[in-house]
Amino acid sequence: MYKNMKQMKTGTVVKYMFLLLICILVLFPFFWVVISSFKFERDIVTYPPTVFAKNYTLVNYRRILDYLPIFTYIKNTVIFAVGVGICNVIFDSMTGYAFARMNFRGKNILFTIILVTMMVPFQIIMTPIYMEVYALGMLDTYIGLILPKITSAYGIYMMRSFFTSLPKELEEAARIDGLSEIKIFYKIMLPLCRPATVTLFVFTLMGCWNDLLYPMMLTSKSEMRTLSAGVAMFVGQNVVEYGPSLAIAIVSMLPLLILFFFAQKYFVEGVAVTGLKD
Repeated sequence: MYKNMKQMKTGTVVKYMFLLLICILVLFPFFWVVISSFKFERDIVTYPPTVFAKNYTLVNYRRILDYLPIFTYIKNTVIFAVGVGICNVIFDSMTGYAFARMNFRGKNILFTIILVTMMVPFQIIMTPIYMEVYALGMLDTYIGLILPKITSAYGIYMMRSFFTSLPKELEEAARIDGLSEIKIFYKIMLPLCRPATVTLFVFTLMGCWNDLLYPMMLTSKSEMRTLSAGVAMFVGQNVVEYGPSLAIAIVSMLPLLILFFFAQKYFVEGVAVTGLKD
């Protein structure tokens, strides 16, 4: 018995040491970027490279204001990402509820077509999207950025999976009480899927926040650039200075880290629950 307990303790120690090693490997690049964003340029490019420096500075963050209209880029990115996230939550939850709870002709065929669109690369549809937005006169506008992304096949699939996992007795009881289908959705079903809606919102916001090709394609004016597109244009047109570039990377990542910190409870629960039942 003593030998078995000793083996269990040894196995636990080895497991935690392995997990610690994985955490270090995953977090070290982020740690290095944060530290290096406060270094002088000479300390960043020194060879052999070092993690820490003797002196630190905020000059890299001050240079961002000189090089880029960073606050304009952040404002555009927030409007674009949050707008798309809210639209996805509304329309994907409604569509997912319809596919999960309602019976209508061609439901399975329509859902299959939606799933098939997930396999279509963006590069194939980017030209038709640009032509439509151009024809509608929506280039360099917020509505032009948001409208083509107001719904997604992944969001519909995710919300359908969550609604399918909820007990049917809830809506049956609501129908007995005289509630219409719309009231059942908004008053009964939608509040129960908060983990899924938060997860969908976070996923969508992250995708839009980090998207480069799509906003660059639909915007040409500097005042309408999103953060990723604006930074890419800055790096492509100038000699790369690593200090400001790392500082910009931290500024662009910080809002997502804060969002995930506050939404992680719903995020983890939503990912777990939506995978229980199809």
